[in-house]
Amino acid sequence: MLGIGKNDRPATGIESGSDIQNDRAEENLKSRWERLWPVMACGAGLFSDGYINNVIGSVSTMLGKIYGTEYTGSSSQKNISAITFAGTVFGQLVFGYTSDKWSRSNSLLLSTVILIVFAALGAGSYGAGGSIQGMFAALTAYRFLVGIGIGGEYPAGSVACSEASGELKSGTRNRWFILFTNVMIDWGFVIGAFVPYLLVVICTEQHLRAAWRISLGLGVVPPLMLLWLRIKLQEPEEFKKESMKYVKIPYWLVIKYYWKRLLAVSAIWFLYDFSTYSFGIFSSTILTNVMAKDAPLSQSFGWNTVINLFYVPGAMFGSILSDWIGPRYALAGGVLAQAIVGFIMAGLYPHLAKPENVAGFAVVYGIFLSLGEVGPGDNIGLVASKTCATGVRGQYYAIAAAMGKIGAFVGTYIFPYIEKAGGSNTNTSAQYPFYVSSSFCVLMAFIVLFCLPHIGQDTIKKEDIDFRHYLETQGWDVRQLGLLQGETVESRATAPAALVENEAEKKE
Repeated sequence: MLGIGKNDRPATGIESGSDIQNDRAEENLKSRWERLWPVMACGAGLFSDGYINNVIGSVSTMLGKIYGTEYTGSSSQKNISAITFAGTVFGQLVFGYTSDKWSRSNSLLLSTVILIVFAALGAGSYGAGGSIQGMFAALTAYRFLVGIGIGGEYPAGSVACSEASGELKSGTRNRWFILFTNVMIDWGFVIGAFVPYLLVVICTEQHLRAAWRISLGLGVVPPLMLLWLRIKLQEPEEFKKESMKYVKIPYWLVIKYYWKRLLAVSAIWFLYDFSTYSFGIFSSTILTNVMAKDAPLSQSFGWNTVINLFYVPGAMFGSILSDWIGPRYALAGGVLAQAIVGFIMAGLYPHLAKPENVAGFAVVYGIFLSLGEVGPGDNIGLVASKTCATGVRGQYYAIAAAMGKIGAFVGTYIFPYIEKAGGSNTNTSAQYPFYVSSSFCVLMAFIVLFCLPHIGQDTIKKEDIDFRHYLETQGWDVRQLGLLQGETVESRATAPAALVENEAEKKE
């Protein structure tokens, strides 16, 4: 998988029984840290996704307080909140291709640098001549560009993380993948809610200009902390053996084999992100509506932090559940439970929405969000990364994840209109989003149970074997898989056996 100082081993086709035994013996010689750190280095960058996307909700609220109708009455309010998703979609598709056809590790490193640069520039947004609208335009542009860096984390980071998790103990692989991907996103959500709260308390509402810039600027810290580890990353072993870097990918065969599965995974991700990112970004606004009109901003942000904390226990429990019953049933069970709570919450909203019941509202709303993490939050990335062969996994994952971010983008724009559909009745306008989201949960459960395959602990290797067999039946030469630069099928076939043995010795 991923490691330090490993040499390439020529790929010679499907592993034999002795090959698998040798790999297992080699894995046993590695320390737990040697097996675990690549999983962490690849996946933990998704913390930036959670932080950067969630912090903007509070930042947007602060901008509204500072600039009034100059901000709330312009298109900037929607653009600044949603434009990151557009950049993320672009980044996912570009880095999905480069992670398959260039390098998993280099794609990941490049996305990290992009995150660092444009998170810093976003914090320093400035309009020409001190123009307020110019500052909003600059912030919008930097939010798009930082989104490209976030997009790279998905196909390059999560895919490499899933491949690296194959070296971990069977029966624990799903939870480690989830702990370093979705749980990281959720901690990003929590910290993205807590930092603005803390800064508003420290800076007070008289100095919100400093608070919003520092909130965005701290987004530089997580990718900086990972930069050194990512410089040390090598390519995953599965990628070395099964990649199509230097051959023409048979896209038509790939589409015929995977289109139904990809459509199902993409639909689930679209529906999930439509709801979860919309609720996350607008949670501080929702709370402001529930709380007393004269409540201080710090109080609204404080309850927003409490609500976001509910993401974490749901994600932690879901990571273990995914190993116990499998990602498919964990995903379906989670969304069905979320649907039930969502419908109940919509029905009881007039009672929960009273200012004196804000604590009860926060708890029930938090449970609603937590159940979303038990199901699709934890498992959709796992499903996307393990239901496709290694050679095209980056692009397959990128398309599914991009559909998710399109759902988030659409949801962020549509969310206010769903509320407005309730008319002048405040309770009805607040109930509608919960009815829509809960209905989506039921639809997701149906797709999961009837359209997704079983996903076990060794699904990645099994998927590669099955895809090899399919390519063979279609007349595609599978000896091309894993070819090195400048290498041909003929040169590999005539390579001296001693060279192969020497490469194996180097690897040891």
